[in-house]
Amino acid sequence: MFQRTNKLLIDLPEPDYGDKKAALAVQELLGGKFGELSTLNNYLFQSFNFRERKKLKPYYDLVSSITAEELGHVELVSHTINLLFKDTTEVPFDVNDTALKSAVTFPHPKHFIHSANTSLPIDATGNSWTGDNVFSSGNLVLDLLHNFFLEIGARTHKMRVYEMTDHPTAREMIGYLLVRGGTHVVAYQKAIESLTGVSLGKLLPIPNVSNETFDTAKKFEDQGLGNVLYNWNQVGDYLGIEDIFTGTHPETNAQLTVREGTPIGGKMPDLESLPEFFAPGLDRDDYTRVAKHLMDHI
Repeated sequence: MFQRTNKLLIDLPEPDYGDKKAALAVQELLGGKFGELSTLNNYLFQSFNFRERKKLKPYYDLVSSITAEELGHVELVSHTINLLFKDTTEVPFDVNDTALKSAVTFPHPKHFIHSANTSLPIDATGNSWTGDNVFSSGNLVLDLLHNFFLEIGARTHKMRVYEMTDHPTAREMIGYLLVRGGTHVVAYQKAIESLTGVSLGKLLPIPNVSNETFDTAKKFEDQGLGNVLYNWNQVGDYLGIEDIFTGTHPETNAQLTVREGTPIGGKMPDLESLPEFFAPGLDRDDYTRVAKHLMDHI
C-alpha cells in the first residue's frame, strides 16, 4: 500500500505569466510514450507481478522504490502544467462573451473543454495515454533492460522540451527530473551489471550531455541529488537497494548512497478559481454554507 504526503518533490516557482504552448509541450513529459505515466505504470506493474521476490529482494526493492518516486514525478509534472496555464483565458468573465476564445487557436481544445486548463493523461498531440505502453514481461533482465532504455528515452525528451521553452516553472521541473531520471538510469545500470556482468556504465550519459550543462539541473546536481536513491519507506522495507545502488556514479565518480524515507519536499500549489470554467463551481455563499456544515459535524 502507499502513504501520501501533501507536498511536491520540490518548490515550483510561482509563475508571473502563463504559457499554454509550453504547457502542451510539457504534456508529452506526462502522457507521452516516454512520459512519467509510462515510467510509473511500467514499474508499478513490474513490482506487482514480480516473481521470487524473497530470493531476488534487492531487485524487487529497487523497482518498488522507484515506483514510489514516479508517483511524485507524475504529481510534479501535472502541477507544472497547471501553473503554465495561468492567465491564459480572457477576463472579466461573462457567459455571453468568448472568454475561452483562445481555445480555437490552440492545437487541440481538450484542456479547455475537459479539465478547466489543468493536466490530462495525454501526450502533446492530444492522444490519451494508453496501458499498451506498459512492459511487464516477467523476465527480470529483460524488464530491467527495458527500464534502462525507458529512462534514457525520458531523459532525451526532457532535454528537447527544455530547449522548447524558457518558462522558469517548466525549466525548474525539467532540471530536477533530469537529475532524478539520471539517478534511475544509474540504478538500472547497476542492477543489470550485477545480474549479467555486462558493463553499461561506459555508455552513459545518453545523450552524451551532462546534466550540469542545464542551468536548472546543475543546482540539483550540486545538492548531490544525482547520487542518492530513496527507499520511500519509514519502517525498514525496501532497503535491499543498498546491495545494488553502491559504488560510484559512472559519469561523476561521486559516491552513491541510499537514504531511508523520502525527500523533504516543497509547497503544494493552490490553484485559484476560474469562473469562466465554472471551476470549482462554488461562490462565496457556498463556502459559507460548506464551512457551517463542517463545523456542525465536528
